[in-house]
Amino acid sequence: MSVVESKVYVEYRSGSYWIANSRISLDSVVYAFRKGLSPESIVQSFPLLTLEQVYGAIAFYLAHRHTIDLYILEEEAAFDAMPQPLQTDQPILYRKLMSFKAQQENLGSEHSLPS
Repeated sequence: MSVVESKVYVEYRSGSYWIANSRISLDSVVYAFRKGLSPESIVQSFPLLTLEQVYGAIAFYLAHRHTIDLYILEEEAAFDAMPQPLQTDQPILYRKLMSFKAQQENLGSEHSLPS
C-alpha cells in the first residue's frame, strides 16, 4: 500500500494568504464563498485555479475561520485607512463608489453563512 502525502492548498507569503503556487489570494476565494458561490462557480471566476485548489482553499478557510476572518478584517481596515486619490480628486464619484460598496456588503451579509 502506498502512502498518500497531504497537499498544501494555502500558503502565507509576503504578509498575505495565497492559494498555493498561484497569484490568487485566499481572500478572493473566501469572498466568493461567503457570497454563496459554489466551488464550480468560483473556478469559473478564477480559471487559473482547479476545482481541487478551490475545495482545498475552502477547507483551509473553514478549519481556520476565526483567524482568517480576523485577517480579512485587518486587511480591510488597513485598506480603508489608506488615502484614496478619488476621495480628494473626485469626491462625488468617491461617495458614489462607497455607497455602492456598502450596498454590496449589505447584500452579501444577507446571504452569508452563519459562523
